[in-house]
Amino acid sequence: MGEVFTHRLRVRYSECDQQGVVFNGHYLFFYDVALTEMWRALIGDYGQMVEHGYDLVVAEARIRYREGARFDDLLDVSMPVAHLGTTSMIVRPVFRVEGRLIADGEVRHVFIDPASKSKREMPAEVRSALEPCLDGTGQAAASRG
Repeated sequence: MGEVFTHRLRVRYSECDQQGVVFNGHYLFFYDVALTEMWRALIGDYGQMVEHGYDLVVAEARIRYREGARFDDLLDVSMPVAHLGTTSMIVRPVFRVEGRLIADGEVRHVFIDPASKSKREMPAEVRSALEPCLDGTGQAAASRG
C-alpha cells in the first residue's frame, strides 16, 4: 500500500439533512476539497497546471454510503490513488469518523486540454508525484485509461 493522503474537515450544520446526517450530495464536495488539498500538498498550484495546458475533469463518480456523518463530526477523507493511466487517474476515497467507515467510493478523472477540452496525456510531474500514493489495487482499473 502506498502513502495515503488524508484531509480532515468538520461537518457543518448546513451540510446535514432533516434526518440529522450529512446530505448525500455533500460527500462529492468533501472529496473535491480533499483532492484540492492533496494536489496542493503533493503537486503544487493547480492553476499553474492549467496555465501549462492541462486540466482535470471528473468522468465518473460513485459513492457507497455506510453510515451517516453528523453535525460537528471530524470527517477524515483518505485519498488512495488506485490507478494512473495514460490520460486518467482513479482515486478511491474513504470517509471515516473516529475510525468508523462512513462512505467510500471511486472517482475517475481525465486530463484534458483546457482550450479544446480534448484528452491529454497526464503530465509527467503529476504522475511522479502521485506514484507513491498508488494503493496497489489498480489492476482491475487498468483498462479505463
